Amino acid sequence: MSDSIKPYMSHPWHGISAGTQSPEILNAFIEMTPADSVKYEIDKESGFLKVDRPQKFSNIVPALYGFVPQTYCAENVASLCMRATQKTDIIGDGDPLDICVLTERTILQGNILVPAIPIGGFRMIDGGEADDKIIAILKGDEVFQNWHSLEDCPDSLINRLKHYFLTYKQMPGEEGHETEIAEIYGKEKAYEVIRASQMDYDLHYKGEKLVTK
Repeated sequence: MSDSIKPYMSHPWHGISAGTQSPEILNAFIEMTPADSVKYEIDKESGFLKVDRPQKFSNIVPALYGFVPQTYCAENVASLCMRATQKTDIIGDGDPLDICVLTERTILQGNILVPAIPIGGFRMIDGGEADDKIIAILKGDEVFQNWHSLEDCPDSLINRLKHYFLTYKQMPGEEGHETEIAEIYGKEKAYEVIRASQMDYDLHYKGEKLVTK
């Protein structure tokens, strides 16, 4: 067997890099597609996809949805959020950085890697936790390749994404889950969040003490 071939599958979170051109072009590991009526997420210990729960009601994720490998939302991501919103006592959500990948193509299967080009993001706060959502397009997409910022996207698409993330945890009869999108930001701020999440990953998983001020 060649030395370059591993006899096992790499862990999608820890065993795959974000890519040599990060943050301009990223590897995105896709957990869910718009065809899924069940919410899947990575099992952090094994690296396998697991069923988190059935999607509630008609809430279907409107884009490919997953995370950026070797990222983590903790101190640095929370610090960015607090500086941007002037809020206090925000912490990171303790998960890899979420990413939505827009494409004109129909992709029905999750558990795949796709090359993604960030064009902006949502500064989301979920129950006091920084839970940013990076918005990207699929590299090479013939229809969306000319979208270089969120301003290029139709308002209807951005509103669908906002509605999904603000409502997908709500149940009828229950008080509203404390979730807000504090800011919709562009490409440069998306790069900042990506870099902060990579610093948090290094801090917690590689022992490199890098915290932004």
